[in-house]
Amino acid sequence: MATAAIEANFSKLITLADGRAATLRFMTASDKDEVLAFAKKLTEDDLLYLRTDITDPAIVATWVENIKNGHTVSLLAEADGEIVGYASVHREPAQWTRRVAEMRVNVLPQYRGSGLGRALTAQAFDVGRGLGLRKLAGMMTTDQRGARTAFERLGFTVEAMLTGFVEDRHGRPRDVLVLSHDLTGFTDHALSK
Repeated sequence: MATAAIEANFSKLITLADGRAATLRFMTASDKDEVLAFAKKLTEDDLLYLRTDITDPAIVATWVENIKNGHTVSLLAEADGEIVGYASVHREPAQWTRRVAEMRVNVLPQYRGSGLGRALTAQAFDVGRGLGLRKLAGMMTTDQRGARTAFERLGFTVEAMLTGFVEDRHGRPRDVLVLSHDLTGFTDHALSK
């Protein structure tokens, strides 16, 4: 699924719950500026909880490099000529974690509740299976109740809570939840709940 040829040709038009249309496609190196523009539309709270600062061009350049070297596969959602969301599958090069990856999903505030996050997640699950993954994991702070609820609705379960594991942008410690989803036997019916 995640080969360069398939990625280059993949494009899926979807209709969201509110009737708006969006196109899903794989991210490429040429999307760097559009991803930065997307990041500038996120709220301060959204940016607070990101693993990396995607408003920083150097961070986005690293993201693109990880796509090029196969450590990351990212899907973008476009609507009205702009990026409105993404889902990424991030793999680690360590041999013992080769069947596990972290999934990250983010959607602009005005597209939340429209089904876009679910559509991106479904495609990320397909990517994960295509890469031979057995588990996808998500990490979030305990403050991110909406994100936790969304992940749990998709079938993710809490595996661990790491106390004081991260600091926010203001230096305050935050607890992190690690959730996972077993891709073995996954079907799209989980996304229709």
